[in-house]
Amino acid sequence: MIEPFKKYLQTPHYPNFDLHAVLFDMDGVLYDSMPAHARSWQQTMEEFGFKTTKPEEFFLHEGRTGKSTINIIFQREFGRNATDEEIKKIYSRKTELFSQYNSGKTITGAREVLEMVKSKGLLPFLVTGSGQPSLLEKLDEDYPGVFTPDTMVTAFDVKFGKPHPEPFLIGLKKAGNLQPNQAIVIENAPLGTEAAHKAGIFVIAVNTGPLPNSVLKKAGADLILDSMIMLKEKLPDIFFITQSIYNEVNVI
Repeated sequence: MIEPFKKYLQTPHYPNFDLHAVLFDMDGVLYDSMPAHARSWQQTMEEFGFKTTKPEEFFLHEGRTGKSTINIIFQREFGRNATDEEIKKIYSRKTELFSQYNSGKTITGAREVLEMVKSKGLLPFLVTGSGQPSLLEKLDEDYPGVFTPDTMVTAFDVKFGKPHPEPFLIGLKKAGNLQPNQAIVIENAPLGTEAAHKAGIFVIAVNTGPLPNSVLKKAGADLILDSMIMLKEKLPDIFFITQSIYNEVNVI
């Protein structure tokens, strides 16, 4: 498993890993919420008369801001961006449906991963494209004491959103003006993986959805795992590898 870490250090010419933080996506990493997102987006679009969307599309849009997702569909169907009023109405309905359909179920293994990160003295930091109040408000209930407003980047904090690197660049700054090699990212979506890769951060893609691994690899994932349980099992090795590479380089 060491090869992806060696390759990362060689490509951007970082001398070592010096981990201070782990940046987590939310949907599909901490919460099993993506099926509810896809269902609510699809129903909303059908109610508003759109003809070209399918539920599977919204797994590919995961990580975008709601405004960006809506504008992509408007451009495809009407050749224009949505107005502010149209975006407000559509996203309001999508949010209403999501609150109905989302079970609030957390991803198995996520709590243990967060505990391991904290036990290593690393900062868990949230970087999500979500603006869903029903999820953001549950974070402290489901993951008590892990995240605060100061350790989160949400849809309300960004101008561009994933796949633009902006959310992760803001995350690095808020986490302590970190350099890319001072953090790793845990993502599940291709757009989030692409955003983190563009920000220069080592990306572990945990494939908790229906998309093939090849999509995540193409987006720039450095390491792909099948579940958060697998990440929990591999995390001690990951911490050891990053620290070993750091020590090895500095000894040399």
